[in-house]
Amino acid sequence: MTQTITGLFDRYDDARRAVQDLEAAGVAHRDISIVAHDKHDDAGTDRASNMAEPAAEDAGAGAGIGATIGGVGGLLAGLGLLAIPGIGPVVAAGWLAATAAGAAGGALVGAAAGGLVGALTHAGVPEDDAHVYAEGVRRGGTLVTAKVDEPMAATARTILSDDRTVQVAERRQAYQSQGWNAFDDTAPAYSDSEIAAERARYTRT
Repeated sequence: MTQTITGLFDRYDDARRAVQDLEAAGVAHRDISIVAHDKHDDAGTDRASNMAEPAAEDAGAGAGIGATIGGVGGLLAGLGLLAIPGIGPVVAAGWLAATAAGAAGGALVGAAAGGLVGALTHAGVPEDDAHVYAEGVRRGGTLVTAKVDEPMAATARTILSDDRTVQVAERRQAYQSQGWNAFDDTAPAYSDSEIAAERARYTRT
């Protein structure tokens, strides 16, 4: 039986390492997805310009998200740009990004149809958690999701729930203490300064 296991990270580099750990553990590239709001890595390098252009070119040639992630370098080699309602432009790759893109015709650069919450719940993530994950990405976080069979579930769960990962219940409480109730895909995307403030609030040094 296939399970969907998800981890939210405040730091992109922690999410990137989780993806690499999943791949090293034997989870296939096609079964992993990453969605990152912040287009810059922790060193300030622009991932969108360094990584998304080749993937976008592939998508323009009809390859689509699913076909751009299988090359040398694993899933992260296929990062491309995607616009998600309520979040704005994200850097993404993998099956979740393809699901969120929906009717965009498989193009890697386009507006998401159905949004991130819908894609997550369709994959079996509880709706309450899906709202927290989407809000976390909106506020500058990075989401890593893996679809795994039972023998790999414990390993994937360990990778996506270690001390690098956001504790969903705690983060839900933190958001609710600020008056938040649910992810709103009609809300304006966070600005760079708002994301920086969120990261300062939650990121451990």
